Amino acid sequence: MTHAKVTPLKPQTEQSLHKTFRRPIADILADLAKPIPRRFIGQLEKKDRRTGKVSYLDYIPWYHVAKLLDFYAPAWEGEITHIQVMGERIVLTYSLTIHAEEGDFVRTATGQELLDCGSYGDPSSNAESMAFRRAAAKFGLGLDLYDKD
Repeated sequence: MTHAKVTPLKPQTEQSLHKTFRRPIADILADLAKPIPRRFIGQLEKKDRRTGKVSYLDYIPWYHVAKLLDFYAPAWEGEITHIQVMGERIVLTYSLTIHAEEGDFVRTATGQELLDCGSYGDPSSNAESMAFRRAAAKFGLGLDLYDKD
């Protein structure tokens, strides 16, 4: 299977000029660790197969992760580095690179989806979204969602 490389493209504007500027990694990590504004958080319905109990999980949709990375880590890059079908699942590995003043920093994560997913989207896009969000979380983005009061 081929590997896909994702580089966000925007028209040449003042905002895109900001992308040529590299911030210190400590500043980027501090910003990514900030609590996510509520407007960026979605809810996913989860049903327990054994008990039938329904619960709701907070999550950040992939497009909001991309917007936050565009803002805090200009010129980030993402790349699918591995795709594999394992039984009834597709498993995908995603590599997220943040270009900082000190150099490039990479975090890698996996995502998976059933090939016969009954959810929104297609299996590979859903697996990519999961892997992308997990890679961003390894830089600190959205970890506050796991804090329980």
